[in-house]
Amino acid sequence: MSKIILFDGECNFCDQSVQFILKRDHQGEFYFASLQGENGQLLLRKHEIDPATDSFIYIENDRAYDQSTAAIKVLQQLRGMWKLFAVFRIIPKPMRDKVYQFIAKRRYKWFGKKESCRLPSPEIRKRFLD
Repeated sequence: MSKIILFDGECNFCDQSVQFILKRDHQGEFYFASLQGENGQLLLRKHEIDPATDSFIYIENDRAYDQSTAAIKVLQQLRGMWKLFAVFRIIPKPMRDKVYQFIAKRRYKWFGKKESCRLPSPEIRKRFLD
């Protein structure tokens, strides 16, 4: 399990992002944990990230990335044209993160919160750490 994505388990946009990744991760390389779950909280503490964070976190080979860098690193590993998102790494991280934060602050308003969880298939369920 060298590629773990921590996501906001209450956010509809975040849930759709996880579904998007699952559809395109044909090798089954990514594992998932919600920020609110026990394993998510454990991983946040391990990587010295504030447990109250609501950012998208990507952990690869025991190194944690957040916000826009996390999103770009995940996208560039997916099949197809998604690899092209790597070009955004030329933009300085503070600028990229401003855009990320603009969307993140409004995600509940724009996309809503989940009231119940979708039950994944047993095959997909194995990739969730909570």
